[in-house]
Amino acid sequence: MSKKNVIIGILAGAVAGALAGILMAPDKGSNTRKKIAGKHKETVDGIKSGFKHFADTVVNKFSGATDGVSEKTANTGSSASQVN
Repeated sequence: MSKKNVIIGILAGAVAGALAGILMAPDKGSNTRKKIAGKHKETVDGIKSGFKHFADTVVNKFSGATDGVSEKTANTGSSASQVN
């Protein structure tokens, strides 16, 4: 099982548990709707933060890979000019 699936499962379980807890709590409907809206915002913010972290990681790894390729290409070019 991949880390991504585990994280998605944990988040889904947490959201479902929080929603069930809010819906079963004895509170006025207007208060319950406010709580649900607040949890929704927290969840969306968490997903955005996670996606930003993921995107930053991908960009950093890709940047490192292209730097490595550029360095190898530069080294190969200087080696080839020394042979001639």
